[in-house]
Amino acid sequence: MKQKIAIIDPLGAHGSSHHFYLFGQAKGLINCGVDVCLYTNKETKNPKIKGLKFYPFYGNLFSSSFKTIIGIKYILGSIFSVFHARISGYTIVHFHIFYTNILVFFNLLLVKLLLGKVVLTIHDVSSFVGDKESSTIIKWIYKFTDLILTHNEFSKTEILKISSFYSTKLKIVPHGNYIPFIEIEKDKLVSRAKLSIPENKKVLLFFGMIKKVKGLEVLLKALTEVKKKHPDILLVIAGKVWENDFTLYQEIINANNLQDFCLLHTKFIPQEDVAHYYCASDLVVLPYKKIYQSGVLVMTLSYGKPALVSDLPPLKEVVTDMENAFLFQTENSTSLAKKINLILLDPEKLEQVRKNGEDLINTKYDWNEIGRQTKQAYQSLY
Repeated sequence: MKQKIAIIDPLGAHGSSHHFYLFGQAKGLINCGVDVCLYTNKETKNPKIKGLKFYPFYGNLFSSSFKTIIGIKYILGSIFSVFHARISGYTIVHFHIFYTNILVFFNLLLVKLLLGKVVLTIHDVSSFVGDKESSTIIKWIYKFTDLILTHNEFSKTEILKISSFYSTKLKIVPHGNYIPFIEIEKDKLVSRAKLSIPENKKVLLFFGMIKKVKGLEVLLKALTEVKKKHPDILLVIAGKVWENDFTLYQEIINANNLQDFCLLHTKFIPQEDVAHYYCASDLVVLPYKKIYQSGVLVMTLSYGKPALVSDLPPLKEVVTDMENAFLFQTENSTSLAKKINLILLDPEKLEQVRKNGEDLINTKYDWNEIGRQTKQAYQSLY
């Protein structure tokens, strides 16, 4: 008898590439013989994956700017989705969690009231190890969860710091690649022309939401040293500023005369332009100060680009220095500058590492393999 899994995800395509993760998970599970339906919002387009049942029951969830209206739509969407899944015979409901609040708890409670089993994939562990105000609701969320999935050993360890009780329901399933859902641009000159990037520059790319934990200031400080040895360097900063402003970074740029060495695209990057940013770059830099898993690293390797990342444990679980990516000492701008200079002086090594990264993401992080591991994790629920 086929396993029947309902993936319920209100976020979908809203403001990120998370929907690609959902589609990959669904595709991998279906290829492993699992019966899958996906409930999400209308902003998320039906991927038309063979065998996938797709229900946009959350409607235009984020069309209003009023939190109360969004909350009401969320609750109604959850009620329709959970009831439909249970009536259709789906006993296991899989949620993806980036934060904890009363709405998340409502979803889990609804499933349990209807005698279903709850699976959580926890993407942002920090929301589960956070402040005292949310500790009560976190404990209840865990209490109502039958299976917890996270992406690496580091995240697992952080969750277990809350309570070793969760060890019996906690399993690791890695973040799959984006390859089935992206179009890779191959003409660097075309992509650079589209983005107004000069042809003759060595391009570093910082991509994604600009958050304090992403360490952009570390990269900018490193750039002050890199430009001395590589005056043809250009740092492209592509992404929207999140919950702060760009003042800190602009001050570093101004104080160190980096204006001619930085191209600022500090805005939301539409999906149709993402491939051009990766194609136009020579090296993608992730100078993160804290992270539990990185969709940007997976995206970088999926686009076949070489990555330079800080040596945080979650990132080191994915890549190895000088083999399939490059590593530098976290929050150390001198270490970062030295590594960039070393990489730019050895194009053969850069290409070798890029190719190894591409091979890694195509094999170990293929969605069929992720689907197999996820299906195996579900077995513990029977």
